[in-house]
Amino acid sequence: MPTGTRTSTRGKAVRTTMRRIRLGATDRTFAAVGLGCMGMSWGYDELGRDDDESVAVIRRAVELGVDLIDTADQYGPFTNELLVGRALEGIRDKVLLATKGGLVVDDPATYRSHRDGRPEYLRGAVEASLKRLGTDHVDLYQLHRIDPEVPVEESWGALAELVKEGKIGALGLSEASVEEIARAHAVHPVASVQSELSLWSREALTGGVVEHCGREGIAFIAFAPLGRGFLSGSISGPQDLPKADGRHRLPRFQPDAIAANRAIVDQVRTVAEQLGATVAQVAIAWVLAQGEHVGVIPGTKTRRYLEDNVAAGSLTLPPDALTRLDALPEPVGSR
Repeated sequence: MPTGTRTSTRGKAVRTTMRRIRLGATDRTFAAVGLGCMGMSWGYDELGRDDDESVAVIRRAVELGVDLIDTADQYGPFTNELLVGRALEGIRDKVLLATKGGLVVDDPATYRSHRDGRPEYLRGAVEASLKRLGTDHVDLYQLHRIDPEVPVEESWGALAELVKEGKIGALGLSEASVEEIARAHAVHPVASVQSELSLWSREALTGGVVEHCGREGIAFIAFAPLGRGFLSGSISGPQDLPKADGRHRLPRFQPDAIAANRAIVDQVRTVAEQLGATVAQVAIAWVLAQGEHVGVIPGTKTRRYLEDNVAAGSLTLPPDALTRLDALPEPVGSR
């Protein structure tokens, strides 16, 4: 597949073919813009859930060339995997199907969960995910969080056995440190690391995770590249969020924080207007500019926003725009 050039003319955004990213040391690649499916079933506007539309979004994504479809057993819990499995009926072979395990929901109403990295738990979790997804293997299985009570080597070794059995194609970590990635990698190759990365969540950069992944040939998959929707420019206050929406409990979505953080979006909007792009496209393009090994999985429940997000994959920001975006202030409130 062709890859897009990262060169650009000063002051002008350049449209190129969306690049493809290699999944670690495997022979698989995926388009730089994937689809995160969490919000279709979990976390955002759960009363406005529309499974039929979500299925249409997933299938339209595949039509547009999106081939990384990401879910987890935690989302719902379990209902998101069922939804993804339904959406991929007849087109399973067209995607790199990714799911996650290791976070167990205690209370869906409050999203309270605990970590479980025990080998026996993970084996059962993988088997259950395969059944819900309607497949005999997942292309990428990610340890959703590392259990502090279980050495990562034990969790990773158990998942490596399932790779040998053909039930998992490749293994990834989520929200792991450089030291944890290295420990797992010594047991079995780490193909990907999924962590939050956006214009207002840069810990994966400052903590060296993105750099480490690039050096070791590991794909970095950024979730929430739009700041859980805030960096799309559509949220001016809590009233813009549905009542039954998990973002109401997050510090950055409290009234005072939203008011302060709108200044970040205003600056992104200025760049977007100058480039003839949307705020969301600029936010996604900035994440993709952090490395050739960096991909994104923005989530959406509508085909309109899906197409907007996918178009961002072919947008290369000029150096002066990147400089302005790099200098944006820290957000108010923790993530």
